[in-house]
Amino acid sequence: MSEPLVFESAAAERALRETMRRHSTLFLVQAVLLIVAGAVAIVYPLVSSLALTWFLGWILIVGGVVQATSLVAAGRVPHFWLQLFSAAVSLVTGILFIRNTGVAVTTLAILLVLFFLVEGIAKVVMALSVRPLPNWGWLLVSGLIGIALAVFLIVNPLLSLLALGIFIGIQFISEGVAIGWLAWNVRKL
Repeated sequence: MSEPLVFESAAAERALRETMRRHSTLFLVQAVLLIVAGAVAIVYPLVSSLALTWFLGWILIVGGVVQATSLVAAGRVPHFWLQLFSAAVSLVTGILFIRNTGVAVTTLAILLVLFFLVEGIAKVVMALSVRPLPNWGWLLVSGLIGIALAVFLIVNPLLSLLALGIFIGIQFISEGVAIGWLAWNVRKL
């Protein structure tokens, strides 16, 4: 029974490789654009952070409108008023993000610091609870880095505002490099 699955997997893999090979130029263009966008985001992190909050604001607005419209169109929905309240919160939050992107960036920066702090503490506690296991130290180091990063951003609040843009840039660059490497190497197959 396992042989046909292996065959289907191999066939799917060949089809994927062939598609990647045929469109490798487009993937390379995408990779270059992502790397350039990532570099721009790192060079101009505050602008990137503001753009992120503006984009997030519009996503919240559209999501709130779609949710409210679908609720009204659906008629009887369990917990209608709670669902409608959720749509209204999404809509209002989106409008607030767009109207005052500076406050939105600050809010997201505070949430980022809280995330690093809570995640760091959780990793340290987990590391100490699994301490007899091999390589538990890596988990401890990861947690300590999260806590240190949170403290660093609390002490340097301007950097926390820039962190969003820098992280976007790093993500774009890493994604661009990964896609570019894959597209370049698939040409050799």
